[in-house]
Amino acid sequence: MSLLVVGLSHRSAPVSVLERAALSADAQVKLLQDTVAADPATEAAVLATCNRIELYADVDKFHAGVAELSTLLAQHSGVGLEELTPFLYVHYEDRAVHHLFSVACGLDSMVVGEGQILGQIKDALARAQDLHTAGRLLNDLFQQALRVGKRAHSETGIDRAGQSLVTFGLEQLAAGSDVPGWAKGRTALVIGAGSMSSLAAATLARAGVGEIVVANRTFERAERLAQILADAEGATARAVRMNAVAAELTRADVVVSCTGATGLVLTADAVAEAVAGRTGEPAADMDAAPAGTGALPPTGVGTDENCPLDLASVQGTPGFSVHGEAAVAGMDAATLEQHAAWVGEGTSLLEQGHGHEAGGRFTPEADAGLIAALAEAVATAGRVPEYRRPEPVAGIPRPAPAVFLLDLAMPRDIDAAVHRLAGVRLVDIESLAEASADAPMASDVDQVRRIVSDEVAAFGAAQRAAHITPTVVALRTMAADVVAAEIARLDGRLPGLDDRLRGEIRQTVHRVVDKLLHAPTVRVKQLAAEPGGTGYADALRTLFDLDPETVAAVSRAVDNTDEKDRPA
Repeated sequence: MSLLVVGLSHRSAPVSVLERAALSADAQVKLLQDTVAADPATEAAVLATCNRIELYADVDKFHAGVAELSTLLAQHSGVGLEELTPFLYVHYEDRAVHHLFSVACGLDSMVVGEGQILGQIKDALARAQDLHTAGRLLNDLFQQALRVGKRAHSETGIDRAGQSLVTFGLEQLAAGSDVPGWAKGRTALVIGAGSMSSLAAATLARAGVGEIVVANRTFERAERLAQILADAEGATARAVRMNAVAAELTRADVVVSCTGATGLVLTADAVAEAVAGRTGEPAADMDAAPAGTGALPPTGVGTDENCPLDLASVQGTPGFSVHGEAAVAGMDAATLEQHAAWVGEGTSLLEQGHGHEAGGRFTPEADAGLIAALAEAVATAGRVPEYRRPEPVAGIPRPAPAVFLLDLAMPRDIDAAVHRLAGVRLVDIESLAEASADAPMASDVDQVRRIVSDEVAAFGAAQRAAHITPTVVALRTMAADVVAAEIARLDGRLPGLDDRLRGEIRQTVHRVVDKLLHAPTVRVKQLAAEPGGTGYADALRTLFDLDPETVAAVSRAVDNTDEKDRPA
């Protein structure tokens, strides 16, 4: 049997798909029961959080297992298999172990290093144990994942990564300036009242901002955070409702947003209006192409009948851009080409000011290359990065920012088109990732990755060694039975043998058998622990003609003993 995981997460699927695929508690129970009832699987566990749904199983056939688990996920999530399949990922054996250990350490989380996932893994294991769908493999796997996650948090600074992200984001906004000096006396608007928003607000308060305004969909949570900031940090803080964000945006110098919203919280138009209100000048598009080359397509939902997107389904989504990554994520090359033609009104995006070749136009080969690159990005990253270029264009200097925006949400709260606006500096998760290679958190992440790799190797060796144990026990049991039969036969042939001699003969025969079996059984356990060593159990069973049912009975006995010894 082999470990298989099939799932989807924020890294592979848009939030809209994750929302529709979310599993209720009852649906998770039914999914587990149906999985172990299916032919390829004998064990199952479900890890379901707000940003991931993963089905783990012990299967005896890879392809049949993938097909069955994918079908079951689609059936119980309510999302059709054909629609769900492009967003699914599959990990098998050691890669599946590596994936769960990485998840447990927070390496696969929206906020790297967050510890909440450990509680969710513990809940997933408890649910599978209660339903008796977790056997030896998944019990060992999930309990080891919990230990690996705790080790990562105790031996590294990975749990500081969330805090480092806020600090690093503010440093990027300050563009090399000292953060306290840059922040002193400014007005900050914090959108959201969750853990990351609270951390950002506290960091700004300690940096010396003049006032902090907290906006949240639940007004009471905004009030509570503002009160905490005032009491614990001595900050001037107040709470507002979300419908007041537009007005507060015209007053704010610094905006930090981190909500769980599925659409944009701040559109490019809203930010442009706020900048115009502060400066008295319209926020120009700094990425507008020079005269004669056309302009970049505007943001906002389009109405062209030839658009390859289903505009009706997104018309009511605030700030949705048919030209952004939310629109093109998951498109195949043909649809991407159609979309590019629509955006450019019949010409390629490259011809709309993204760059030039001889004669000011791109060749068909260059267009084909762009489409291929976009398609490859979709296949590998699950999305197409939205085009943005904050550097000056055609020698025109970018004016000093009037508004600084930090978007810590995933998916994003602030339209990436804001990067193009004059008088604005936007730092988001994507730009932080690009700039964070030398960030303080990078060393912690690398250290955790090494821990994960070591633990995966150790877990694999332990599982392979455990796999051969029932066969070794069955072999020794068979040898003991042979010795017992031969001693009984000797007693029948020499009934007058005195007890002392009979005892000496019995011990001698046992010693001979033990010495003959010792070296090969020790060595076979060592070999079985190495990669590819699982075949040694089959070799032993074949060479010694061991009864498969005897081996299976030993295996069941070992599992039962492990179950009793396992901590609650």
